[in-house]
Amino acid sequence: MKTSIRSLVMMAVLAAGAVVAATPAQAAASGEDAGHAVFVQTNDPAGNTIDAFHRNADGSLTFLTSYATGGLGGRETGAGSDPLASQGSLMLIPDDRLLIAVNAGSNTISVFQVGGDRLRLTQVLASGGPFPTGVGVHDNLLYVMDAGGPGFVSGYRIAGGRLHPIEGSTRTLALPNATPPFFLSSPAQVGFTPDGEHLIVTTKTNNTVDVFSVGPDGRLSAAPVKNSAAPVPFAWVFDGAGRLALNFAGTSSLQLFTVNEDNTITAAGAPVSDTRAALCWVTPAAGYVYGSNTGSDDISQFEVAGGVVTLVNPIAASNIRGAVDSAAVGGFLYVQAGLEGTVHVFGIGAGGALTPVQVATVPDGGSQEGIAAS
Repeated sequence: MKTSIRSLVMMAVLAAGAVVAATPAQAAASGEDAGHAVFVQTNDPAGNTIDAFHRNADGSLTFLTSYATGGLGGRETGAGSDPLASQGSLMLIPDDRLLIAVNAGSNTISVFQVGGDRLRLTQVLASGGPFPTGVGVHDNLLYVMDAGGPGFVSGYRIAGGRLHPIEGSTRTLALPNATPPFFLSSPAQVGFTPDGEHLIVTTKTNNTVDVFSVGPDGRLSAAPVKNSAAPVPFAWVFDGAGRLALNFAGTSSLQLFTVNEDNTITAAGAPVSDTRAALCWVTPAAGYVYGSNTGSDDISQFEVAGGVVTLVNPIAASNIRGAVDSAAVGGFLYVQAGLEGTVHVFGIGAGGALTPVQVATVPDGGSQEGIAAS
């Protein structure tokens, strides 16, 4: 085993790196890159904001401005590089031109209308529980994951460019947590299966993948099936056949599972280690899956094809201090460096090889977590 729970805890106590202030600049918004953007959540406990960057044709970023969410960021107990310790805390919904942000420190979510690389705040809503850290979306149904206390998920309908709470939709995860939760025992991600029939929550050192059934009214089954999965299940994506590609931070590995109709999951292959430390976040791009190893400050490259996981490159990119969440669009990969307050920009070339393009400073990004790209 390359890493362990103990090594994750030791990694988490590292202090966040210094952040260099950036000056807003107006990027050229013409031609093919007009309106393209990368949005970064600062998650500042004193006042959460979304930093908007114009995405240029070469993938580089130009800072435009910051938008207040109307809420507060937060930090989970013991967290260092990853204050929210989750994937999907900032969610872009392209079809509805919406951006959803969590405000962990004020138990709310914020809804922005998106116009190219510009935002307009339209709603600030109660999240349904304490310390929201993640969002999952399928069609017009959205669920928010609250990590505090026993943990909760709560549903909303998307209609008319706004979120509408679904009465009676809140369900508990029955976790033994406080508020704020300890970063290794909090839930890591919430999301739907591709067919929208199941909602999935991973629970880190509780070592379960919780699966709910989703009813026609958008409400969930009364309780999830708690599938044992160890050590430290964190984030996931789905392959083309609808299989769950789930990473395990405890062994820094990626493994395929089938999600069954009865809310159980079945392993569809052996775990494949990237031989690095603390694989936590995963992003699909250009036919590959890129994982952030926050314990070894680097990015690994996998291929998931034909029901088989293959490690392509254990160190596709390095020297990203506290690599956390990432986003990909237009042949580029954007990775947050949680201990630097920066975003590392890479071009994706032949065979999925990553080429450094830029290291962009995130203003007030010392607690950043959450990134989305268009």
